[in-house]
Amino acid sequence: MENYDYTLAMKQFLRNHLLIFLGWIFLALGAIGAVLPILPTTPFLIVALALFSKSSPRFHQMLLNNDWFGPTLRQWEETRTLSRKTKYKVYAIIVAFFLLSIAIFHDKVHYQLMLAALGVILLAVIWRIKEPSQ
Repeated sequence: MENYDYTLAMKQFLRNHLLIFLGWIFLALGAIGAVLPILPTTPFLIVALALFSKSSPRFHQMLLNNDWFGPTLRQWEETRTLSRKTKYKVYAIIVAFFLLSIAIFHDKVHYQLMLAALGVILLAVIWRIKEPSQ
């Protein structure tokens, strides 16, 4: 009879399930970020992808095969880049949602300034991500 380390097996089991749980949390945050301007979508999806890659090949593949964000995540995983077209879409979404949010707080200047600053920071972060060489 082999000497089997049940402690190690339990640690791996717990680690995998914790990573899967966290992956779903980040996936949910990414989904919420798709409709709320304050939460970014792509970074949460990238973190979820990384967590699933270490814990669940099935969920990892599910993200990569998704019709909406699968191609972008595949590109990120392979080259750590975003296409110019994707960046332009992200810019448009950020600007549209932040302008809408700023308009909602039309009488609260400090909220408007905070949202404008956050929007500029997000635009700068996206701008700095490399584009694939053609």
